Amino acid sequence: MTSTHETPARTGPAFGLWYDFRDPDPDPDPDPDPDPDPDPDPDPDPDPDPDPGRPFGAFYAEVLDQISWAEQRGLDSVWLTEHHFCDDGYSPSPFVLGSAIAQRTSRMRIGTNLIVSPLHDPVRLAEDASTLSLLSGGRFDLGVGQGYWAREFDAFGRTLTHRPSLLEEGVELIRHAWSGSAEGYRGRRYTLPPLPVTPVPETPPQLLVGAMADVAIERAARIADGFLSTQNAHHRSYLDAVQRLGRPVDDAAIYAGQWAIVADDPERVWSRIGEHALYQLNEYISWGAFGPPESTPRFTDPAQIIEAGAYQLMDAEAATTHFTELLRGTPQIRDVHFWAMLPGEPVESGSERIAYLADKVVPAVRERLRAWP
Repeated sequence: MTSTHETPARTGPAFGLWYDFRDPDPDPDPDPDPDPDPDPDPDPDPDPDPDPGRPFGAFYAEVLDQISWAEQRGLDSVWLTEHHFCDDGYSPSPFVLGSAIAQRTSRMRIGTNLIVSPLHDPVRLAEDASTLSLLSGGRFDLGVGQGYWAREFDAFGRTLTHRPSLLEEGVELIRHAWSGSAEGYRGRRYTLPPLPVTPVPETPPQLLVGAMADVAIERAARIADGFLSTQNAHHRSYLDAVQRLGRPVDDAAIYAGQWAIVADDPERVWSRIGEHALYQLNEYISWGAFGPPESTPRFTDPAQIIEAGAYQLMDAEAATTHFTELLRGTPQIRDVHFWAMLPGEPVESGSERIAYLADKVVPAVRERLRAWP
C-alpha cells in the first residue's frame, strides 16, 4: 500500500488500531462426522480443502504492510493482544510482532491490550518489554490483565484462582526489574535472587491494566499507570476508584478499546462482515470472557449483536459526534483504538475502514475538540 497523504501533527487523544492476528479457516466443517449415507463410489482423489485460507507468513506480511500504511494515513497507535492454543492462530507472541512493527514504523506507539500476565514469568515480561521499548525508541506501552480462559491456565500450569495475586505481584516485579536494582525480590508467588535485570528501558513503558469486574477495576486503579477499557463501559468505575485512592482524577489515564464499525454505509458493511463478528464474539463467550461459558448465551445471528450493543455501527457524522462527546465527557482518555479487521475478514476490507476513519472521522473529531471552549 502506498499513500501520498502527509501525516498531520496530532493534537489531543491518539487514535489507533487493535490486532489479534486471527485468521480462521474460511469454511470450517461444522460436522466432522461422515455422511450417514455416503456415495458408494466416491471420488478417489477428492480435493481435501479447495479454499484452505492464507498461509500465516503471508497474512503477517499483509498486516505489517497495512500497519505501516496506516501510520502514513495518520493513525497514532497499534495495540496487540494475546491468547494461546487457538485454531485460528490468535497471536501468542505480541512482543515478536511488536518488534516487527517497531521496525516498520517511526511514529506510532505500540502497546499490548493485553498480555495475560499470570501465564508468564514476570522477569521475562520485563526483559521483553524493555527490549521492545529500546528497539522502538521508547514507543512501547505494556498492558496486562489477569485472564480468564481455564484452558490456558491448565496448559501453562497456573492456578486460575491465583490470577489476582499473580497479576499484582507480577506488576510489582516488572517495576522492580525495570528499576535496575540488583536487590532480590520475594513475594507470595514469585521470587527473584539478587541479580540485575538488564538492559533497563531508557523510557520505561507505561504499565497498563485491563479489567471489567469491580474488584479488578479497583486493583487496576491501585497498581497501574493507566486503565485498558472495553466498549467504554467502566470509565466511571475506574475514575471513582482512582478518587477513592486519593489520587488526582485529572491525572488518570484511560486507553479505550472500541467495538465499532465505522464506514460510509455501515449497515451494508455489516451485512458483509457480520458473520466474522459473530465468530469473534462467540469464541470469546466460549472461553469465558464475559462470564461462565455455560451460563452466557451465544449470539445466533449478526443482527442480535447490534441489538445487544456488542458492536456499534456508525457513519462519519455519527462517529464524529459520538467520539467528540466521549472525549469531552472523559478527558482522561488518552487513546481510542478500533479492531483493524475481524477474524477471517480480508485485510483489504479492513483497510477500507481504516482509510475512512483516518480521512473522515479523526480529523473531524480533532477539529471539534480544538473548537471546544
